[in-house]
Amino acid sequence: MKSPNMALFKQQKVEDVYEIGEELGSGQFAIVKKCRERSTGTEYAAKFIKKRQSRASRRGVRREEIEREVTILQQILHTNIIQLHDIYENKTDVVLILELVSGGELFDFLAQKESLSEEEATRFIKQILDGVNYLHSKKIAHFDLKPENIMLLDKNIPIPHIKLIDFGLAHKIEDGVEFKNIFGTPEFVAPEIVNYEPLGLAADMWSIGVITYIL
Repeated sequence: MKSPNMALFKQQKVEDVYEIGEELGSGQFAIVKKCRERSTGTEYAAKFIKKRQSRASRRGVRREEIEREVTILQQILHTNIIQLHDIYENKTDVVLILELVSGGELFDFLAQKESLSEEEATRFIKQILDGVNYLHSKKIAHFDLKPENIMLLDKNIPIPHIKLIDFGLAHKIEDGVEFKNIFGTPEFVAPEIVNYEPLGLAADMWSIGVITYIL
């Protein structure tokens, strides 16, 4: 169960509660580091999102975009989707404490394997579809599905369990409200994104089609 207090962006120092460790990855405005909760010893992933400091600036992520990602993550509880544990904020960053998924990206797994059997590919696609079906049941579109945003819990077992990650572009689709944007990774986005047409849940299915072709 998620605590109702999770909506709060805690203003205390995240370092007081978590021991921050090695860097796991980074993006344009975010860095992910391994962390350990001091009180329990449980390991998590800390995603440091750089906040945009002014409306005129192009550096960092706007507060409303961070809040949208957090709101969506708080609505999600599924075995194939990364889980949010806690939220902290300081002058420069919002820090999301997330479930630690340490098996690497599906992208790297595919590069090492070179090719998958039909059975292996089918099991991966089923997990992806299970996660996306759950999102769509809540009217949430991910909008950035690609092998880099699909992580493995343990890459050393025959068919690893996968987790969908990175909800920075995710959006709640509301009936009667038109939503358009040009975003995502060009190789995986649906034509309606490129054409700046109204977007819906179907855009994710195009991305899954591309992933299936790659597998």
